[in-house]
Amino acid sequence: MTGLDPRQTALLQAWLPGAELVRDLSWGIVGTTVLQLRHEGRDVIVKAGDDADHHIARELRAHQEWLRPWRGSAPELLHGDPAAKLLVTAYLPGELVEGRPEETDPDTYRQAGRLLARLHEQASTVDTGYERRMRERSQAHLDSAHRVDPETAARLRCEVAAWPDEPATLVPTHSDWQPRNWLVHDGVVAVIDLGRADLRPAHTDLCRLQVQQFRGRPDLEAAFVDGYGHDPRTQPGWRRELLREAIGTAVWAFRVGDEAFEQQGHRMIADVLGA
Repeated sequence: MTGLDPRQTALLQAWLPGAELVRDLSWGIVGTTVLQLRHEGRDVIVKAGDDADHHIARELRAHQEWLRPWRGSAPELLHGDPAAKLLVTAYLPGELVEGRPEETDPDTYRQAGRLLARLHEQASTVDTGYERRMRERSQAHLDSAHRVDPETAARLRCEVAAWPDEPATLVPTHSDWQPRNWLVHDGVVAVIDLGRADLRPAHTDLCRLQVQQFRGRPDLEAAFVDGYGHDPRTQPGWRRELLREAIGTAVWAFRVGDEAFEQQGHRMIADVLGA
């Protein structure tokens, strides 16, 4: 099948003999192939990474270690091989929330808040090196090719260099928590795409909502916090996390040629620096 290397193709033939392609769901921006297949009357989702991929291993870890609280609300893992960068999950019925009326419905956000709380509450660990690693990552972003104007980049370098090395409490996070990764089926919200899942501070899962769906919609924000049970953005690292996300968005989007997302990154930088 298109997008799969010979090893991945052989594994799929062994796991799902005779499977037929239903549709190609790949983004075409990053090197991950996503296919919907039909095997013995059941639809499944296949994800395959290229040589540069690091998302499949994260998604497999999430399925194996952290998704018990989401049983029935996230795809069930059927097969996986981290060395081959390949996984197969059961197809989860529903439509993406993004672009549908549910994207502006407070109940969607209340449900999403409840789901996220269940993920975060299951485990935590203290990491004394997290802030140092994140500071170094942001500095590396600023040292790479980007279109952040020189004056703003200099200001960012000064602020990033001053970030403290303090212990951070990390929990299992989805790390791309937004309506494009939520499904709705019969009014019930479910979750897909764990390719960025990792141990991070809880507030990191609110970064994308903060700069997108929460803008100008305090009702959606309030519904989400109500569902979650409290507001994790009160932690001291919230501003740093927003700025890290902003820098990373602007740089990554420029690298892959996604101009609309790059402009969002520049807007995010301006919002944080202007706050």
